[in-house]
Amino acid sequence: MTVCEEARLTPGRGVAALLPDGRQAAVFRDRSGRAYAIDNRDPFTGAQVLSRGLVGSAGGRPFVASPLLKQRFDLETGRCLDDEEVAVSVYPVRTK
Repeated sequence: MTVCEEARLTPGRGVAALLPDGRQAAVFRDRSGRAYAIDNRDPFTGAQVLSRGLVGSAGGRPFVASPLLKQRFDLETGRCLDDEEVAVSVYPVRTK
């Protein structure tokens, strides 16, 4: 399933994509050009905002920080770097 044109992915910024089942994905491209997709729903607030978060890295791990409460989510695993018991779904990404 195509969620957006690759040209719409600006390094360091996210876009939200509506999936066929009604969920939302947050799609990112890091500064090295690698693309990631995670659930757009912030599990701490329930808001669909992760696509608007800040992209960074910690210990070589790419993450997005929620724009609301600033928890960081690993873009490769979905694991919250600030609370080991919380994670978001990760989706496979294919680029052309």
